[in-house]
Amino acid sequence: MVSPDTPSALTPLPPNAPRVLVPACNRMIGRHPFHIVGQKYVEAVRLAGALPVVVPFAQPEEIDNWLAMADGVLLTGSPSNVHPSHFDQDVHNPELPLDPTRDQWTLPLIRRAVEMGLPLLGICRGFQETNVALGGSLHQAVHEQPGLNDHRAMSDENPIEVQYGPVHPIHVQPGGLLDKLLPAADAQVNSLHGQGVARLADGTRIEATAPDGLVEAFSVTKGPGFALCVQWHPEWQAATNPVSMAILRAFGAACQAWRDTHRPPGR
Repeated sequence: MVSPDTPSALTPLPPNAPRVLVPACNRMIGRHPFHIVGQKYVEAVRLAGALPVVVPFAQPEEIDNWLAMADGVLLTGSPSNVHPSHFDQDVHNPELPLDPTRDQWTLPLIRRAVEMGLPLLGICRGFQETNVALGGSLHQAVHEQPGLNDHRAMSDENPIEVQYGPVHPIHVQPGGLLDKLLPAADAQVNSLHGQGVARLADGTRIEATAPDGLVEAFSVTKGPGFALCVQWHPEWQAATNPVSMAILRAFGAACQAWRDTHRPPGR
């Protein structure tokens, strides 16, 4: 049986589909380094009606070249965390994976994309790295913070459908971007993160919170474009999830509007 999110089941994209940059992670497989992007994120871009362009790595001076060919940016989740030196902390748990190569270029890329008004969607790690890129900080261990719950994934012994299943509701803040997109003010979301927002960056707006008050979504208000970041994983089985599809359609529409305005046909 073909999953509704697999590439073979997705509608072919039109020739004028917007292009969305998807930064890759860096991983050792055996003794060889690889650039890696989860398939579900690539498929989420296609569900948004956009053409995914996986970017393995960029030197800081190459960022404008990449953004010049793009109509949006999707920042994926990852097993790795943003290095805490970027928010003036030491590593709390050295056993947890880091990806300084990704940090090196995605943090300036985020700042530049926001400045340009290029549509941006951040998911999980992408949510966290956007907050850090714009000057915010993170709890490196949410479950150790007084008053906050344990938001980490269930044991690997559970089926993946259980791990990515709904765990808690979010409360959508009235009058914001997410409030305009979602059919109801409360939705059930999954939870697979150990880190979370400690200090939200200036120029952002809380869009949704978890029952313990932890920020679950924020938008970037200091930039002129669509910029939404969510802590949960809307890309998981997105095609059958109305909340996920509402977010992806809005992101895709913003990317198409950018293309129509900034890139003439044929570019």
